[in-house]
Amino acid sequence: MTYEQAVIKIEKEAQFTELKAAIERVFAPGSVEKLLKRLDSRGIRIRNFDGVLDQQIIEYVDASLKKSGKTAKGLYQVLTLTDQGQMREFYLSKLEQVEEALRHKFRKVFQYY
Repeated sequence: MTYEQAVIKIEKEAQFTELKAAIERVFAPGSVEKLLKRLDSRGIRIRNFDGVLDQQIIEYVDASLKKSGKTAKGLYQVLTLTDQGQMREFYLSKLEQVEEALRHKFRKVFQYY
């Protein structure tokens, strides 16, 4: 028997999709180094999702979200608790996909507390 994650329906789909797209854009190969530099300059660890939201790191890196006048934290806060949990899980899965060379270069950002 293999483990299969249960599918949980997204309740606030528009906001979830918008925030998910912004996170995908900041972890894209052309943007991820800018994200890591910003985190490093602010002394924020990449796994500190609340800190990333509070310091508006996603908006700084993602011009599309910034142009929309919305904030990642604002989008996140309107999500239900289950949607928020899935968004955190998505964010954490994206940071695990960062190239090993960048992880080494920004090892301080990737350190556990």
